[in-house]
Amino acid sequence: MTFSITARCKKTGMLGIAVSTARPAVGGLAVYVKANVGAIATQAALNPYFGIDGLKYLEQGMTAEQVMERVKREDAEYEKRQLAIVDNEGRTAGYTGNDTVPWAGHYFGDQFVVAGNMLVGEEVVKVMAETYENSNLDYLPERLLEALHAGQNAGGDKRGRQSAALHVVDKLDYAIVNIRADEHPNPVQELERIYDVCKTDLFPYIDKLPVYKNR
Repeated sequence: MTFSITARCKKTGMLGIAVSTARPAVGGLAVYVKANVGAIATQAALNPYFGIDGLKYLEQGMTAEQVMERVKREDAEYEKRQLAIVDNEGRTAGYTGNDTVPWAGHYFGDQFVVAGNMLVGEEVVKVMAETYENSNLDYLPERLLEALHAGQNAGGDKRGRQSAALHVVDKLDYAIVNIRADEHPNPVQELERIYDVCKTDLFPYIDKLPVYKNR
């Protein structure tokens, strides 16, 4: 019921997730990102603790693969789940449980993971990965949005459209981009509209916020 891309920028070290689904408020439970630690998307019959505990384990020094195996061991119903992880070194891990609703699957790229379930078909994941890999955009938030847009154009969630979210962090404790379209007939398009508004009305303000690098 969800398609997402979880990534680390090789040039800047930014971490982020772009996601959309046919339920409201996908950004509230599916997206977990922490600067200098990692990014985790939990999907299908999602388990928020995949993200909550997963970030803790990453911060303790575990790799993406180690975190994936640990959170699976801690969840007796992991076959209903889907998971995508990118750690702060760009290492990736992902899992699509045997009990997720088809089409369901994931793709590993260079420091990114595309994952989806209850999709119209495999082409959604394929086109998202190809769009991200071939993008001419350098700024991670915009590359993620571009990939999400491509996934929606390929059909996205086979049940329809309802919400979308984009969450990106850089070096600081607060996000540089954290926007959501929580209930909308065209959530990806609405997310792009909100992003464009933020470029003039919010992001310049964020650039002037206090920076406590040693905390």
